[in-house]
Amino acid sequence: MNQGDDAATRISESSQPSSEAVIETRNLTKVYRDFWGRQKVRALKSLDLSIKRGEVFGLLGPNGSGKTTTIKLVLGLLFPTSGQALVFDRDAPEESYFYRFLNAEETLDFYGRLFDMSSEVRRERVSALIEKVGLTEARRRQLKEYSKGMTRRIGLAQALINDPELILLDEPTTGLDPIGKRDIKDLILQLRDQGKTVVLCSHLLADVQDVCDRIAILYQGELKELGRVEDLLKVRDVTQIQASGLTSDAEAEIRSVIERHGGKVLAMDNPTTTLEDLFLNIVRQSEARPGMRKVASDESPMAGE
Repeated sequence: MNQGDDAATRISESSQPSSEAVIETRNLTKVYRDFWGRQKVRALKSLDLSIKRGEVFGLLGPNGSGKTTTIKLVLGLLFPTSGQALVFDRDAPEESYFYRFLNAEETLDFYGRLFDMSSEVRRERVSALIEKVGLTEARRRQLKEYSKGMTRRIGLAQALINDPELILLDEPTTGLDPIGKRDIKDLILQLRDQGKTVVLCSHLLADVQDVCDRIAILYQGELKELGRVEDLLKVRDVTQIQASGLTSDAEAEIRSVIERHGGKVLAMDNPTTTLEDLFLNIVRQSEARPGMRKVASDESPMAGE
C-alpha cells in the first residue's frame, strides 16, 4: 500500500459506538478502462461491507481478487465507478509515508509533530511504541537500513502514533520471524481489546485465523464469503464428541450410552476446518461456478462447505 512496503494507514477519529459502522461500502464497483474508455478490467463488483468498531476484520483473496482496489477505494486513493466507500460516515483518510533517511525515533517524532503533540507527549509515545514493536536496538538506525520485517514494525508504530480508532494493515506479519509474528498478532489483539478497529489484508491465513473476528473472501472482484471465522470454519455435516471417563465398551456409543456408563460429554459441536482450507475451497467453488456471488446481508456459510 505504501512506499517502501509500509504496512499501515492511520485514521484519527473520536470514539464511535460499537453498533455503528466504522467502514461501510455500498454497491462499491471499480472498472478500469483503456485509453478509449472501453472496459479493461472490472476489479470490484457491487461490494457491500459493514465493519464495526472494535473488531479485527480480514480482507482476503488470491492475487487479482480486488483486495488492493478495495483498500485504495476506502483510502480515497481511487475513485469508484459506482457506489460508495465511507469511513466514519465520511470520505477517508491519509496514507502513511516513509522518509528513508530518518531513523525510527525521528520518524515517529515527525508524525507526532504533524498531530500537534507536545514534546513531552512525543517523547513518551515514541519510546513506548518503539519498545512495543520490538525496535529498541534499532531505534537510531536509518529506515533505509531496515529489513522488510523491521519496516513493517516501524510502519505499525507509525500508524499508532496518534492513538487512532481505526488501523488498516497490509500484510502486517509478512517477513517476520515466528517471534515477530507473535508480537504483532498480540499487539493487534491488544488494540481490539482497547476498542480499536483493525482491518488487515494478508495471504498468511494462519495468522488471519489467529486474530480476526470476521473475514470477507473476494474472488475476481466479487464477495464470495463473509462471516465470523469460528462459524465459517465449522464442518457442518460432521458432529464431533469429546468425552472423558469412558470404558472401552462405551466409546462407540451415543450420548445416552455415554451417560449410562458414567462418562461425561465435554463437547458436542461441529468440528472446524482451517482458514486455509476454507480459502482454497472458496476459490475452487468460484472457479467451478463463476456466477456465484455472496449476499452481504447473509453471513451464513455458503452451501456445500
